[in-house]
Amino acid sequence: MGSNVPQDGGLATDTKPLVKLIGTGGSISLQGSGRLDFTEYGYSGKHLTIEQMLAGIPGVERFARVQVEQFENVGSPAIGPQHWLGLAKRVNRIFREEPEVAGIAITHGTATLEETAYFLNLTVKSDKPVVITGSLRPPTALDSDADPNLLDCILTAASPEACGKGVLVVLNNEVQAAREVTKTNTYRLEAFQTPHFGFLGYADADHQVIFYRMPTRSHTYQTEFDVDGLGALPRVDIAYSYAGADGLVVRALTQAGVDGIVAAGTGSGNGPPDFQQALEEAVTQGISVVQASHTGSGRVVMVRRRRETGLIVADNLTPKKARILLMCALTVTRTRPRIQEMFEAY
Repeated sequence: MGSNVPQDGGLATDTKPLVKLIGTGGSISLQGSGRLDFTEYGYSGKHLTIEQMLAGIPGVERFARVQVEQFENVGSPAIGPQHWLGLAKRVNRIFREEPEVAGIAITHGTATLEETAYFLNLTVKSDKPVVITGSLRPPTALDSDADPNLLDCILTAASPEACGKGVLVVLNNEVQAAREVTKTNTYRLEAFQTPHFGFLGYADADHQVIFYRMPTRSHTYQTEFDVDGLGALPRVDIAYSYAGADGLVVRALTQAGVDGIVAAGTGSGNGPPDFQQALEEAVTQGISVVQASHTGSGRVVMVRRRRETGLIVADNLTPKKARILLMCALTVTRTRPRIQEMFEAY
C-alpha cells in the first residue's frame, strides 16, 4: 500500500499528476493456466496484486506518479453493496485528505463493473477523475487487453480533461460514462458499449485522452447522496418480467419486507396482469417500486396508471442501475414524488 512507481533516474518528475491506483481483483488480475486459457482462468483463484499489475506496464512513470493500494482481490461477482460503500468512503477520504491526488484509477472485474461505477458516480464527492477499468482476458492470455486497459485507465485519471465528467469507464481505448455504459457481450474485447449515445472519447494510441462529449445528468459532487456515515444500504431487489410471469416473486419480496423493488419490465416497462397487480400491492405496503425495462435502451415514461398507483419510472436506466439509484434515494427519502425527481435528475 502506498508504494510509488520507480522514477526515471534523477529526472524531476514531481510535477507529473499523482494518481492513486486501487485494485479490487477481477479478470484483469487473474492468472490462467496458459496463453490459450480464455475461459477457465478463474478456477485457480490466483490473482496478481495491484503492485504486480502495475509492474506490467513499465514506462507509465512518464505520464504520472502512481501510488497503489489493494482494496480487495476477488472476482467481481463477489463485489456488492458493502464493497461499494467501503470503496466510496475510501475514494472520498483520499480526495478529502490528499488534495495533491489528481485522480483515482480502479481495477475491477467486468461482471459487475458498471454497477460499481454507477454507485460511485452517485456518491463520490469530488469533480476529480475516478476511472474504472477491467479486462475481458486475463493478463496471462494471448492478446490480453489487461495491460493496455490499465495504462489507459491511469492516463485518463491523470488527465485534467477528465475532470467534471463523473465517474468514467475505460476499456478498448474508449472512455464511457458510468451512468450509460453497459457490458454487451460475454467475451469480446469491445464488450462495453453505450447504446445509442456512444462513448465520450478516446484514450488513444498517442497516449492522449480526448473527449468529444460529456454527460448532462448530475453526478458525483452534484448529488445529494452522502454515504460516509452509512453502515449499510437499503435492500432493493429486481423482479424480472417475461411472458406468463405472475406475481409470485414480487409478492415474496413484499412479504420479505424489502425496502424497494425494481421491475425489469418487458417492452415499455410493463409486465403481465398479475405481475403488475403484485407491484401495485407492494406500493400499498409502503415499498418503493420502480418500473424499468429490460430491452436495453429507451425510456420508461410516466403514464396515468403508474401515476395513480404510485409507481416510479426509471427513465432510461437499466434495471441494475435503477436498483442502485433507488438504494441511494432511500437513504434520503421514502417519498415517491421526491424519488421520481431523483430518477429525472441522475
